Amino acid sequence: MNEHTSIAWRRLDLPGHESAELVRTANGWLLSGVAELTDQAHPARLKYAIACDAEWRTQRCEIRGTIDAWPVTLDVACDAHGKWTANGTSLPAIAGCVDIDLGFTPITNTIPIRRLRLQIGEGAPVLAVWVRFPQLTIEMLDQRYSRLAANRYLYESAGGSFRRELTVDDNGFVLDYPGLWVAQPRMRHDAAC
Repeated sequence: MNEHTSIAWRRLDLPGHESAELVRTANGWLLSGVAELTDQAHPARLKYAIACDAEWRTQRCEIRGTIDAWPVTLDVACDAHGKWTANGTSLPAIAGCVDIDLGFTPITNTIPIRRLRLQIGEGAPVLAVWVRFPQLTIEMLDQRYSRLAANRYLYESAGGSFRRELTVDDNGFVLDYPGLWVAQPRMRHDAAC
C-alpha cells in the first residue's frame, strides 16, 4: 500500500466527478479531495479532508464548498472516548461510531476496508457516521463489509436492503461501485517522450 497516492472517479447516476488523495501523516492518514456533482439540478462543489489515526479510526472530517451556490461548512470530530461533535455541537445519538461515510464520495469506503483488514471469506459490522448528500445531515448507519476476494468486497447497509459488490485496488480505493462510481484510468508517466 502506498504512503501517498491519488485517484479520480466519474459519477454514474448523476453528472459529476471527483479527485482524491491519500497521504500517510506523522499520526496516521489523511484522505482529501474535491467532488463536483449535480443532484436534482442543484450543483455542488465540495472539498473534504478526513484525518484518521494509525489504526484507521476517524478523528476529524472537514467539508467546505457550495451546494446550489450556497456556502456550506461542516466540521465533524470524534474524541478519544468515541464522542462525536458537528460544528462544535455534541452528537450523542452517534456515540460509538468509528468510521465516517460521506454520501457524496466513495473515498470513505477505504476507511473500514483498511481498518478491518478482513481476510477472504470474513465479514464485519460497522457503525458509521453517515453524512447524507445533498442535505449534509448526520445520522448513524449500520453497515457490513464482507471480503469476497483479494480485490472485491460486498458492502451492505440499511439492514442489507442496499448491497453493492465493490472492486478495489491495493490501496483500498474503490475502482467500481456499480451504478454510482467508476475510477478513471490512471495516466502513465513514461520516461521517454
